Amino acid sequence: MKSEIPGSIWNRPDMLTALRSRDIAHVLRLVRQHAGMSQTAIGSLIGMSQGKVSGIMAGSQQVTTLDVYERIAEGLQLPDSARMTLGLAPRGIPARDGSNSDTLGTVNPTRSVERDPRSGEGNTVRRREFVGLTGAALFGAILAEAEPTPEPAASGIDDLAEALTEIPVPATGPANLTGLSATVAAAKRDYQACKYGEVLTILPPLLRSLRTASADGPQQRKAQALSVEAYHVAASILLKQGDKGLAWLAADRSVQAAQQTEIPLMIGSSARIITHALMDGGHHRAAASNASSAAQRMDAALTQPTDDDLSVYGSLLLRGAIAAAHNSDRHTSTELLDEAEQAGDRLGHEGNHMWTAFGPNNVLCHRVSAALRFGDAGTAIDYARRIDLDALPINERKAVLLLDVTHAFLMWGKHEQALHTIQAAGQIAPEEITGRPRIRRLVGDLVATAPISVRREAREFAAAHGIAA
Repeated sequence: MKSEIPGSIWNRPDMLTALRSRDIAHVLRLVRQHAGMSQTAIGSLIGMSQGKVSGIMAGSQQVTTLDVYERIAEGLQLPDSARMTLGLAPRGIPARDGSNSDTLGTVNPTRSVERDPRSGEGNTVRRREFVGLTGAALFGAILAEAEPTPEPAASGIDDLAEALTEIPVPATGPANLTGLSATVAAAKRDYQACKYGEVLTILPPLLRSLRTASADGPQQRKAQALSVEAYHVAASILLKQGDKGLAWLAADRSVQAAQQTEIPLMIGSSARIITHALMDGGHHRAAASNASSAAQRMDAALTQPTDDDLSVYGSLLLRGAIAAAHNSDRHTSTELLDEAEQAGDRLGHEGNHMWTAFGPNNVLCHRVSAALRFGDAGTAIDYARRIDLDALPINERKAVLLLDVTHAFLMWGKHEQALHTIQAAGQIAPEEITGRPRIRRLVGDLVATAPISVRREAREFAAAHGIAA
């Protein structure tokens, strides 16, 4: 049957887009179009009835579980490059020494995965004694007790929506910029600590106060700068919640306020959230161009950059690099990552200037993310091993790194290590697990594909975070 599907189909731009977005309906339509196969023939390959295939292609039935993705990939005999674009493991890769490594080791992309045959109580105990990605420092970080925080309530999003869209009332007096500045800082701190429920409580009254703030001269510019940051965090949390429309509105408000300040630092800071919003909408080429252009403008405007300037500039480069990776542009992604590394070296330390968490370790975190987008799971894990998790200044960045590493392990079919890592992320930042639809799907994929030796603990993790699996 393999000969019926031309190998060139998997390299077509439209097919790569469909695989990247896990749009199985589009994948099957392209197979039908370019391989000349009927729905019945496709169904016989992937073990489905003609009616089921028809429903998927029409959009009335959805593919949601990893085992079905795997069955379709096997039936259509996807090459490894296409499997990884779809987010599946290639047909297998062990550690370089040929063992089934239990640490974040590098891998040899020419050999097959050896599944770990161990199971039972001893293996469960072993999982609970996980040693970490970078030795003792990470071990302490991922096993430290973390105070659980509640999942953001739907009413919090509703309140934020009203604050973003309602007509502001006239100001009744001079704005208390000192108090507003402290509240913006609190919202930023809570966001970076992954306390999203608290952020959703703070933001609505904060945005209402900023929209009615009355100030003159330098005070007006300060009020505008505070608006840049407040709308930035509003857009960020809305993107995490998957609310694209409101996120775009908040991001646009951040940019408008930044332009009014006429301060290059604030304009560059707001460009980061527009880049993020473009990426979330699938406009990866535009996102990469926006971030790169903003970084160039900022670099040209600064003769003696401060730590704040270097951090925003470097963060723009990182955001652009990930956008380029999503656009399958390896050259641009690598170039921007290298430029960001130079900015990190100039900064010389891990910091959180302008709420960026920028520094050399954060550059490595983005190298992990970029490698993952290119399907280089082994390279992603190599970069992760070089990161000192303790040195990252905010929980949000730690959690995102651990979730990227979870995805990398899952791509390689190393479910035990994937479970270790997502458990660590859940301890550090539980709302990253409960509040993000994409991560909830990742947990579901882990449970659906885990071997018996891991499945029970994976289900317990899912249940503890309110995820049906």
